[in-house]
Amino acid sequence: MKSESSAPGKIILFGEHFVIYGTKAILCAINRRITVRAETVPREMITIKSKLGTISHNPETKLADIDAPLRPIFHIASKLIKRHTHKGGMLITISSDIPHGVGLGSSSACCVAGASAILGLFKKHDREEILKLAIEAEKTIHRNSSGADCTVCLYGGVMEYSKNVGFAEINPAPEFTIVLANSDMKHSTGDVVDGVKGFREKNKARFEVMCKAEDHLVNDAILHIKNKDMIGLGVCVKKNQSMLKEIGVSNERLEEMIKIADSTSYGSKITGAGDGGCIFALNDDTNMQDTLYTLEKNGIECFSVGIDFKGLDTI
Repeated sequence: MKSESSAPGKIILFGEHFVIYGTKAILCAINRRITVRAETVPREMITIKSKLGTISHNPETKLADIDAPLRPIFHIASKLIKRHTHKGGMLITISSDIPHGVGLGSSSACCVAGASAILGLFKKHDREEILKLAIEAEKTIHRNSSGADCTVCLYGGVMEYSKNVGFAEINPAPEFTIVLANSDMKHSTGDVVDGVKGFREKNKARFEVMCKAEDHLVNDAILHIKNKDMIGLGVCVKKNQSMLKEIGVSNERLEEMIKIADSTSYGSKITGAGDGGCIFALNDDTNMQDTLYTLEKNGIECFSVGIDFKGLDTI
């Protein structure tokens, strides 16, 4: 028995970190994908192969003993083997065109595609069940995950999201393009999230004000997206970056890249955890090539992406 699924990566346009504390966020699926192929095998072992390495363990192996990057997929496989009393194991192969560890949702896309592919070995695909499995799996490495990343990787498009309300698609479909620039700086999402938690604990009144401001900013950004107002949307991008800088998730390298990208784009900011990883620059057809050229001229790795409206694809 074989099953295969793919899911897109994502960027966070607005609201990273603040979304954990109940504010709204805006997320966008991008046209870079991860594909997971799962098949049942007679031997009672779960083998996972990817660019990050290969592991092979008995389904009863404790999660703490599994290499962190592949832990979510092992968790899903082990859980479903036990749930469906499968008398054997699995071979799971992961292929990706999403850079790993730079804030583009590689782990979330992998969790969604993995949950779909593995579940497909036992029953028809059910998106609600896939999402529940994917979020649960992602929390084996990102314990404070809001669920937003897995949600946009599953459904695609551009959406607003909050932990308390859920998600809503933003229509009409936006027409902007995104240039992503990689800082080539490694970071730990968990450490960055803990740092923001520390900022919040030391600055409770200020953080509460910032959360309310973030909600207003997201509402303004949604209106600009719907009205196709690139200048207004760019102003919101820059305001959000200022807030991310204040809570301590930016650094000198990222600020330098943002300054360069701002010179040709409508606005740029960190996307994802910060303290490394990628920034994005907001563009359209009039300035995308200029932004790519300017970043490349300054020795910064960059590439453009479009919006993925398909989301999860089952093969």
